[in-house]
Amino acid sequence: MKNSKILAVTLIALVTFSSCNNDDPIAVNEEEVITTVTTTLTAGNQIITLTSRDLDGDGPNTPVVTVSGDLIVNTTYTGTVRFLNEAVTPVDNITDEIKAEGVEHQLFFQAPAAIGTFTYADADSNNKPIGLAFTLKTGTAAATGNIVVILRHEPLKSADGVSSGSITNAGGATDAQITYPVQVK
Repeated sequence: MKNSKILAVTLIALVTFSSCNNDDPIAVNEEEVITTVTTTLTAGNQIITLTSRDLDGDGPNTPVVTVSGDLIVNTTYTGTVRFLNEAVTPVDNITDEIKAEGVEHQLFFQAPAAIGTFTYADADSNNKPIGLAFTLKTGTAAATGNIVVILRHEPLKSADGVSSGSITNAGGATDAQITYPVQVK
């Protein structure tokens, strides 16, 4: 009789638990909203601030891009990039998340050689570049062109050329892409 009761309780428990479904949501690491990207270039006492602000996100308005001054020929600038979501209060600093998740992010810098060349100055836990810190060595003659800053999510950092800044084999998804018009004088 005891075995029958144990068997009945076991069957009831088995049917009850197997008929339950799990309606709990799956945790998803949602893509952050980036409204503002600020790239700061410093050489001695000169500080150049390049900002792209797009407060309506994917809305109809184009980003407002500002550049605070001209770059100097044959000069090495220390650079930083900061990402914000200014659509919320308080403002959300996305830069901290990008740094914390450095193995999943990399910035790429594109500019004509006459504008200058970029070198990474930071790295993730696998000693691969992130790009939140960098140097820019400007060209040796006056030039006009664009600096393009691209933030990639989950790039293939070990792919050919990616660690040296080539986006060609990087893959991943573009989280942000900003074009700054600049002059080197």
